[in-house]
Amino acid sequence: MKKVIVVGGGASGMMAAIIAAKYGKQVLLIEKNDRLGKKILITGKGRCNVTTSKGIEDIIQNIPGNGKFMYKALNTFSNFDLINMIEKKGVKLKIERGDRVFPESDKSIDIVKAFEGYLKDYKVKIMLNTKVTDILVENNKVIGVEINNKERLYSDVVILATGGASYPGTGSSGDGYKFAKKLGHTIIDLKPSLVPLITKEEWIKELMGLTLKNVAIKVKHRSKVIYEDFGEMLFTHFGISGPIVLSASRSIVDVLPSEVDFYIDLKPALTREELNKRVLRDFEKFINKDFKNSLDELLPKKLIPVVVKLSGIEPNKKVHSITKQERLNLVNLLKEFKLTVIGTRPIEEAIVTRGGVSVKEVNPQTMESKIVKDLYITGELLDVDAYTGGFNLQIAFSTGYCAGYFC
Repeated sequence: MKKVIVVGGGASGMMAAIIAAKYGKQVLLIEKNDRLGKKILITGKGRCNVTTSKGIEDIIQNIPGNGKFMYKALNTFSNFDLINMIEKKGVKLKIERGDRVFPESDKSIDIVKAFEGYLKDYKVKIMLNTKVTDILVENNKVIGVEINNKERLYSDVVILATGGASYPGTGSSGDGYKFAKKLGHTIIDLKPSLVPLITKEEWIKELMGLTLKNVAIKVKHRSKVIYEDFGEMLFTHFGISGPIVLSASRSIVDVLPSEVDFYIDLKPALTREELNKRVLRDFEKFINKDFKNSLDELLPKKLIPVVVKLSGIEPNKKVHSITKQERLNLVNLLKEFKLTVIGTRPIEEAIVTRGGVSVKEVNPQTMESKIVKDLYITGELLDVDAYTGGFNLQIAFSTGYCAGYFC
């Protein structure tokens, strides 16, 4: 019976172990944490956006980092195959805005438990709290691994599924890149992707904790639009975060450290003309109030003092004294609320690592290394990354499936 060692008990590692065992291999899954699926547990704010309900072409469009590499893997094991596999274990799933798929319970632990159930069904041996310290190779073929700097475990196949360099607290501390590099693989420069952004404006601290829903963003670098999106975002003490900001960060990382203009349309459902009429109606309603007290029906409470300050209109000016030009300036501010992005949070805080093992050195059908025989590389270790929306987890599950199936 073929012996397989899977290094890493995250999404791609658990999937690889389950599928390898299902198809008759003797499988050992090694995880350095005290439990499996630690990163799955924190995805989607603990709710786990496990995949997407989009079609394969749409998924590829949402993988700006080497999406074409994923065609064969997604056709071998699609998002609908994944949904079916999870629901077979009794975990009901639901589809939310943006075709995002979550467990009905909103608990990521249910996804991990489903995979633990399959590991048990297929009698996968699991070693927790065990650190792989080397990959053993002879005559350019994998022969096993070394654990805890001393013990050698032999196998016919090794599947590397150690995760990226983001969220090191979950165990993905970049070990896999070191192993792959030592074995002759090219590592494409690691950068944070899906990472919160740091802004220049000091007043951002006043907005900390404020979430904006249904806003449109336009990101410009040297007057050229590099990213546009619509959805939800969040203000933090250092800048901005939230789904549309994280997706925008992938394009922004490429042009940093030069400054990037980040425009928020606070009222995307209204044209400038329509918004002007809306502001006029509000001003007529609050005609005898101070300007600072006239925006309650237009904006979230926390945003009002900042908008008042940026509008250039005297806060205590009576609404009936506001000029047409001042009103038009306010409308422009609401349609193009500008921030200046000057950096990102560190890679340790990124949801995904961009870069990794060059996909030119990995078989896109099987995930086997083209450099070392019987070595398979999956998930975030590969130089493949996507926007938010369940795509990155699907990449992990599909590549894990291929490695387990073809190894």
